[in-house]
Amino acid sequence: MDDDEHAGVLVDRARGGDEDAARELIRQLYPLVAKIVRGYRPRRTAEEDLAQMIFVKVFQKLAQYSGKVPISHWVSRIAVNTCRNQLAAEKARPELRHADLSEEQAAMLENLAASDDALSPDRKLAARDLVEKLLTMLKPVERLVIDMLYLQERSVTEVQKLTGWTAATIKVRAFRARQKLRKKIGGLL
Repeated sequence: MDDDEHAGVLVDRARGGDEDAARELIRQLYPLVAKIVRGYRPRRTAEEDLAQMIFVKVFQKLAQYSGKVPISHWVSRIAVNTCRNQLAAEKARPELRHADLSEEQAAMLENLAASDDALSPDRKLAARDLVEKLLTMLKPVERLVIDMLYLQERSVTEVQKLTGWTAATIKVRAFRARQKLRKKIGGLL
């Protein structure tokens, strides 16, 4: 029995009220949900709270799951939409100034602007932190598309399946988001 068949059995049992099956389903799907939440989590929402909100929605809608796609795809779509809705609700888009950056982040930004060299492993964490801070300046949908396309390295087709957007919408939003980021980075330098 492959993973999808096993998940299907768990879904059927969970629909029937089997709490052990529901717990096992959560255990299997939690890494996927946590990864999505970490990528899109609004600033004021704790990761665990958002993951819990997603699983509540999953189990509320479990009767609607058709089984035509893998459960992980179905859960991913719920997770992405929940994160998008939470971001929109909080409207967390503060302006970022050079003074808001830590000393290490400011040095990283200046280093990236002045060099084409690859980052050393010890600088990658600081760069990731800086990228996350820059992403908070984007609209939720822009942040989502940049994260999916460039940080998660998903294809436009995969982003279409998860969001329901057209390829043109995804490309336009990614273009506008990149333009905004370039402008913000230029302002910081």
